[in-house]
Order: sequence, then structure tokens, then C-alpha cells
Amino acid sequence: MSEERFYGTGKRKDAVARVWLQPGTGEMTVNGQPAAEYLHRTALEIMMNQPFVVTNTEGAYDVKAFVKGGGIAGQAGALRHGIAKALVQADEARRSVLGAAGLMTRDPRVKERKHAGFRRARRGKQFSKR
Repeated sequence: MSEERFYGTGKRKDAVARVWLQPGTGEMTVNGQPAAEYLHRTALEIMMNQPFVVTNTEGAYDVKAFVKGGGIAGQAGALRHGIAKALVQADEARRSVLGAAGLMTRDPRVKERKHAGFRRARRGKQFSKR
């Protein structure tokens, strides 16, 4: 294999994405399916493409990704993080641009645990007067 490949691991909520970038035509596959077909929502596709838009590399790399865990929104965030990390591995000069856009930081927000006496983390039981 003469083509160079770049790898990045992205994480968001409970989702983990393993992303490989390879110079190409911009073809994106997620878990063996085209990205648009896998993510369903245009907003999630735009989120996934953000690192390419910021670095002006749209259509320059083929993306092959495998995602597991979480829901599709978390998976799209994990893909974005993984793509950003792989782009930095391809060219270290992109780190400052992606960092300034906030794409190199793993989003630390996760679901809060359920607490005793509540229905969810903060949602209390419904009060009944009678």
C-alpha cells in the first residue's frame, strides 16, 4: 500500500470513533455505509465535515470510520473529533487552526448519574396534592 493513511480516535459522550484518512476524493464511509446514509441528519453531516471546512481540505481526503457506543449525535461528535486528530497527524501545522475552532478538545459533557429519590438526575417525583 503506497498511499499514506492517518489515524485519529475521537470521543464524545459514550461514543468512540476510529477514523482513518487517506488522500482521495472526499468519499466518507461510517461503519461500512456512506456517511449521509448512516447519520440521517444534515446537521450531523455538517458537524462531521467541520474540521475539513476549517482547514480548507474539503474533498481532499477519503474517510473510513468505525463508531460504536452512544447515539447518532454523540457519534457525529466523536467522528468530528477523530477527523480533527487525524488531520493534525497528517499536517502538524493544522493544530493551531483546529484548536482555535475548538475541534481538538474532547467535549467533557456526559450524562449525569441518577440520584436517589429522583426519576432522573434532577427530575423529581411529581407532587400530588390529593
